[in-house]
Amino acid sequence: MDTSIQFNGKKALVTGAGKGLGRDLVKVLAKCGAEVCALSRTRADLDSLKEEVPGVRTVCVDISDWKATRKAVQEAGHFDLLINNAAVSFVLPFLEVTEENLSMHLDVNLKAMFNISQVVAKSMIDKGTGGSIVNVSSVASHCALLDHSVYCSIKAAVDMLTKCMCLELGKYKIRVNSVNPTVILTPMGQRVWGDDPVKSKPLLDRIPTGRFAEIEDVTGVILFLLSDKAAMVNGHNMSVDGGFSI
Repeated sequence: MDTSIQFNGKKALVTGAGKGLGRDLVKVLAKCGAEVCALSRTRADLDSLKEEVPGVRTVCVDISDWKATRKAVQEAGHFDLLINNAAVSFVLPFLEVTEENLSMHLDVNLKAMFNISQVVAKSMIDKGTGGSIVNVSSVASHCALLDHSVYCSIKAAVDMLTKCMCLELGKYKIRVNSVNPTVILTPMGQRVWGDDPVKSKPLLDRIPTGRFAEIEDVTGVILFLLSDKAAMVNGHNMSVDGGFSI
């Protein structure tokens, strides 16, 4: 785990922190000196995370609930760093997408990002300290994937939201970027993609490096974007895809 980047004295909020990439982000940010607040809708995940990361603060809320989320994040206090990682993905052919499916993607993957980012950014502005926000997007934002019409469309919206946030928040010394990874071999990613060579081969054949992303490949980029080493990187949608999108 690379801890050469330090966030001593910084407060960080990670959404979708119960599992996968978000959980690892909490761990590495804590190792890098940040005071971390982990947000998840699953209390059991947060309780086990507290055992692994002493001192981590937690917020348990379903981010599809706009009012409850806004209240919970406001009560959590000020943050210098925000990683909007929480997301859902339901794979369906375009002709089978339902209103319920579309609404869930919108509520969790886009509306919650607006909601949480507004609260955190307003606090950054009030404090006058600036800050850094990273939105977790996907290679699917600019590469059409079979049966992913909703997910691809909303991740494309995340990329444009990132640029608009950059444009409007830059004057307050708040930087906003996104990361756009290919499949990440979290436990879920491994089950869905890594353990199914028939399913994974067509996608791997399009990746010049010939592999999917490990969690460390993505957390390292996020740490860089959050840090002062990326002081002039703003409004960027950074691909972490091994060359998939060239």
